[in-house]
Amino acid sequence: MTNRRDFIKLSSLASGALLMPNFLQGLGHNTFQSDGKKLIIIQQSGGNDGLNTFIPYRNDHYYKLRPQLALQEALVLDDHQGLNPALKPLMKLFERGEATLLNHVGYPNPNRSHFRSMDIWHSGSDSNAYWNTGWLGRYLDHSCRGCASPHQVVEISDTLSLAVKGAESKGLGVRDPRQLYRATQDPYLQVLSQAGPAAQTPVSDLDYMYKTLTETVNSTAYIYEKSNVYRSKVTYPNTPFGKQLKLIAELICSGVDTQVFYTSLSGFDTHVNQRGQHDRLLGNYAKGVAALVEDLKMNGQLDDTLIVTFSEFGRRVAQNAGRGTDHGKANNMLLIGGKLKTPGIYNPFPNLSQLDKGDLAFQLDFRQVYATILKEWLGADDQEVLGQKFKRLPLV
Repeated sequence: MTNRRDFIKLSSLASGALLMPNFLQGLGHNTFQSDGKKLIIIQQSGGNDGLNTFIPYRNDHYYKLRPQLALQEALVLDDHQGLNPALKPLMKLFERGEATLLNHVGYPNPNRSHFRSMDIWHSGSDSNAYWNTGWLGRYLDHSCRGCASPHQVVEISDTLSLAVKGAESKGLGVRDPRQLYRATQDPYLQVLSQAGPAAQTPVSDLDYMYKTLTETVNSTAYIYEKSNVYRSKVTYPNTPFGKQLKLIAELICSGVDTQVFYTSLSGFDTHVNQRGQHDRLLGNYAKGVAALVEDLKMNGQLDDTLIVTFSEFGRRVAQNAGRGTDHGKANNMLLIGGKLKTPGIYNPFPNLSQLDKGDLAFQLDFRQVYATILKEWLGADDQEVLGQKFKRLPLV
């Protein structure tokens, strides 16, 4: 018999970063079917300046509107666009057909708020709708009904983004597998995790607490075990972002059955003195991603891995008085993998002489990309997950 004091203790544990509510059911009864394909989502938080990332190096309007901010040199991709020199490690990916650049991606009636726009990207909602579930969380809800994989989606973080939260299922937040594993080895937690009800379906709040604790302990042990199978020999940037990508590579190369990994790189809200800060961020991003691709390629994993980079919005086309850029609208997305259907530059660069009130106007809805990933890569019902039909693109 568990008393009220025990319940309060369990409740406080479940509200912490260690326990993620609504985990999928019992780790030992996994019915999730996967063909081995992996998806890595990289979020550039703050609103990356796409114009100074993929540079319209022959466009007079670009230099006129950014007299101090425009880059004079670019690593040429085609007759119109080139890479920021800080992205040099990614040049070989384009040369090998392992990267696809999508221009002017966004959504109707865009929002310039970081939080609101990120919620829209995370949820996949219309700009006037407010959803409390994310597109990857709903993917779990629809594709993993009744299965037991709290770690099927792993976010390399101490907390979970809206993107990986479903109505019934949620991903697992792990920044340091060793540290999280040690936390779950606390004797009190171990006793409680073994004292839960035998029933798979919780019939009370207390049952639910026991069940969540048991699943967390088991899932954490599984991730920790897999994190010790493979040790990367590739050199990653000695930065938090580089370490996150290294962990993802080590888990994938270990044979982990996690299908989706989610991570982020922050700092892209470059309102003042953008050039140096932005170049450093892009350099960190490019070195990390190049190392990740090399790691996956060496271990025969790149063909079954898709890496997707996005940001919540782009920046204004014209620089501001602080030699930075303010919140804009449409932006780029970058896809990387070994089996891309349309490598290179997918769609033409926008006409900078025809702007949407000083912004790049969107032409591709980001949910078209989501629909393509869900259906063509993850094998899910994209319309069921997204709540409406979007035209899929020949990307993967």
